[in-house]
Amino acid sequence: MSHTILYDGLNLSLKKGTGVATYTRSLMSTAQSLGYQTGVVHGIPGNVPKDPVLREVLLFDDASARVPGAIAVGRRWLRRRVAAPFGIKPVAIPLSGTVILRSLQSQFGVSDTVYAANDLFQLARYHFKRYGNNLTMKFDAQPDLLHCTYPMPIAAKRALNVYTIHDLVPLRLPYLTEDDKRYHYKMLRSLVRRADHIVTVSETSRADIIKVLGADEARVSNTYQAVHVPEWLREKPADVIADEIAGIFHLDWKGYFLFFGAFEPKKNISRLIEAYLAAKTTKPLIIVGAPGWKGAETQQLIDDDRFRFYLRAEDRILPQRQIQRFDFVSYPLLISLIRGARAVLFPSLYEGFGLPVLESMQLGTPVLSSTEGSIPEIAGNAALLVDPYDTEEMRKAIVSLDQDDGLCASFAKSGPRQAARFSPDRYQQKVGTLYDTLLNG
Repeated sequence: MSHTILYDGLNLSLKKGTGVATYTRSLMSTAQSLGYQTGVVHGIPGNVPKDPVLREVLLFDDASARVPGAIAVGRRWLRRRVAAPFGIKPVAIPLSGTVILRSLQSQFGVSDTVYAANDLFQLARYHFKRYGNNLTMKFDAQPDLLHCTYPMPIAAKRALNVYTIHDLVPLRLPYLTEDDKRYHYKMLRSLVRRADHIVTVSETSRADIIKVLGADEARVSNTYQAVHVPEWLREKPADVIADEIAGIFHLDWKGYFLFFGAFEPKKNISRLIEAYLAAKTTKPLIIVGAPGWKGAETQQLIDDDRFRFYLRAEDRILPQRQIQRFDFVSYPLLISLIRGARAVLFPSLYEGFGLPVLESMQLGTPVLSSTEGSIPEIAGNAALLVDPYDTEEMRKAIVSLDQDDGLCASFAKSGPRQAARFSPDRYQQKVGTLYDTLLNG
C-alpha cells in the first residue's frame, strides 16, 4: 500500500500565479511520479456545507467578488478570538465532475483527494497568535505526511509534518516586506522546533535557516527546484512566436527586454528602471507582474509621459510606452514572451531560489541577474550577474546585452546547460530520497 502525502492549497487557490504555486504543483506531480497518493487541503470562506455537490461548487467559487454578510463577519470575529483549541477536521470534497475543471487544472494541479476547512489558513494564524502552537487537523483518511509548501502553523495529527521555508527575506531584509515580523519570526522558530523536517530550495536558504532560526542541520534538507516547460511550448517555432508577440504586444522578435515576477520592493524594479533608462536602448522594457506592496511608487515612474513613443502599424499610429507593464499573462503567452526577449532582466535583491532565472536559462534566453542571495548558486556562469545595488554596473550590463550579439549567443548556449543541473529527473531523485528517508526510515 502506497503512502499518502497531503499538501496545503494556500497558493494553488490564487488566481494569479506565484512561484510557490508553481513549486506546489511541481512537488505534487513529482510525488505522484514516485508512486505516492497525494491530497490537498484548502481553506474556503464560510462553513463547509454537508451537501457534497455544494462543497465541490464552493471550493472553486470566486468568493473574492462578494462582500461577507454580518453573520459571516461575526463568525470570523469569534473564530479570531477563540481560534480552535481542540483542532479542526477538514471535510473531504468529492470531485464528481459537477464543476468543469478544464480551465483550472493548470492552476490547481491534479491530486487524488481534496479536503477543505473553513478559513483554514487565517484560522491557523489566529490560533498561533493566541496559543503559540500549530492548529491541528484530523482526517478520516489519515495521511502519512503533511507537507506545507509555505510556512504556516498547521499540523496533521498522527502524521509526519514537513514544512518548506523558501527564504528568510522578511528577516534578512525586513524593510522590503510588509509581514508582521514578530509573528513571522515566532512562527518560523516554532516550526523548526516542532517539525519532523524542514525543506528548502537552495544552500543559501539552508544556511540562513540554520544560522538565523537555530535549526538542527540534520533536519533541514535542500532539494532545489525544477522547471518543466511542456514540449509544445519549448518547440513552438520562432516565426510563430514572432507573429504572436507582434500581434498581441506590437513587439519585435528579440527586440525587447523582459522582467517577470512579483511587483514588490525586493525585486529591485526601481533600480532596474533607472539603469534601463540610463542605458538609452531603443528596445522597450516589458514588465509582467501584479502590483504588490509599494508598487504604486514604481508604477508612477512607468507611467511618466516622458517615456511615451509612437509606433506606426500599417495605416495607424499607435501610442506606446518605453516601459510597459502587464498584471498577468497566461502561462503559454509568458513562455512566448520569454523566448522572444533579447534578455530577461531580474536584478533581485534576494531570492531563495529564483525561478525566473532558471525558466529563462532553460528556454535559451540570456539573463541579467544578481550577485545576492541564491542567484549565483542557480545561475553559475550562465548569466550576467551584477551588484543589484549598483545601477551603473547594471546599466553597463544592459548596454552589453543590447549591443553584443556574441554575448547573447553565448548565454543562449550556456543557459540551457546550466538549467539542466536542475532537471525534473534530478529533482525527483532528491525529493524521492527525502520522502523515502522520512517515511521508511
